[in-house]
Amino acid sequence: MSSLLLVPMLLRQLPPTAKLAVVTADSTHCSEDLLGVSDPADRSRVIIGGIEGGKALQNELMRPPIPTDVAVLEEDVAACVARLRAAHPEIAGILFECTGFPLVAPAIRRLTNLPVYDITGLCRMMIASSPEGHC
Repeated sequence: MSSLLLVPMLLRQLPPTAKLAVVTADSTHCSEDLLGVSDPADRSRVIIGGIEGGKALQNELMRPPIPTDVAVLEEDVAACVARLRAAHPEIAGILFECTGFPLVAPAIRRLTNLPVYDITGLCRMMIASSPEGHC
């Protein structure tokens, strides 16, 4: 399961002129065909950025991976979000594709004052939708 399943729903929740930032570990591996959006107008509202080049991803690519402090991850994600917002001030929501990013979601919410979505929200929706309240 991927948080990218939320893209079509989030685009419908945002104003028509607003954009959605999708933040991933490596944006070179997050292509348009993964977004679940076929309408070119909707596709143009999705801005993809990654933390490639940051210390957190470099640590993850090491073998064995080097543990990364949450503060380093937060710094890398915040820098990516700042770059995306500088280039696209109409960003009104953020979706974290990387499953490691929920650790820094509260900090990014405080920093940007924008809604931040991630895999944990999608999982909570799935659990809440089951008849017994669990999967």
